[in-house]
Amino acid sequence: MKRFLLSALIGSVLAGVSILSLATPEEDLNAFQNYYLTKFPDVPKEDFINGIYSIDENAREQWIELEEFPPYELALDRGQTAFETPFANGKTYADCFENGGIGIRQNYPFFDLDRGQVVTLELAINECREANGEKPLKYKSGDIAAISAYMAYTSRGEIINVVIPDDPRALAAYEDGKRFYYTKRGQLNFACSDCHVGGSGVLLRTELLSPALGHTSHFPVYRLDWGAIGTLHRRFSGCNQQVRAKPFKSQGPEYRNLEYFLTYMSNGLEFNGPGVRR
Repeated sequence: MKRFLLSALIGSVLAGVSILSLATPEEDLNAFQNYYLTKFPDVPKEDFINGIYSIDENAREQWIELEEFPPYELALDRGQTAFETPFANGKTYADCFENGGIGIRQNYPFFDLDRGQVVTLELAINECREANGEKPLKYKSGDIAAISAYMAYTSRGEIINVVIPDDPRALAAYEDGKRFYYTKRGQLNFACSDCHVGGSGVLLRTELLSPALGHTSHFPVYRLDWGAIGTLHRRFSGCNQQVRAKPFKSQGPEYRNLEYFLTYMSNGLEFNGPGVRR
């Protein structure tokens, strides 16, 4: 436990330096990625998309076996069926997205200059539904996770390339997400960075804490703990609850900006969702 707290403290100090120096996003990106490449020198950069399985060899072997018959396959089938089933007006999700919604996961999240906000894939899915007279889906799990998983599956191998436009609103959204990531909250007074930056690779109870690099690449994920597939914002909410903080609303600006920052930090890596995690 002492080792974990020390690592968490180190991560917080590094984060504080980054925030106080008002580094540019590009400087943040280089420092963020180099931190993990230095901390885990035996892990190839491209392997961080596999989360904890990039640094835990024993768990990796079990994960590889799981991927032979992945538990998210049923969700993929359900997502494809929902994606291809016409709305009441005869249109489908394909009518809402570039390239018919196939192979476009890498386009999200993005900053919409017209609306002045970050748009995530799940938000776009529900906006598509509402534009076609359908009720929005719940954001954490169920059909929206399945549809998002199917769309992510068609984008495997595409490169993460989140762009921050030359617009003060876009930079503000990025900085808001960054601030969220490094801010302590909850009764346990933990920040996201305490666990996944300074604490990455540290044993907490019986689990190693995963590196943040590549965290968003494999969502939605089927978590064995959930027994179902869920969205990134479900995971954000769960983390807030684990530190005994009140979760924010899924697809609210707090979590969308957090996703914007965290996905930008993995620029250059591949999307490989959906994934399976413990």
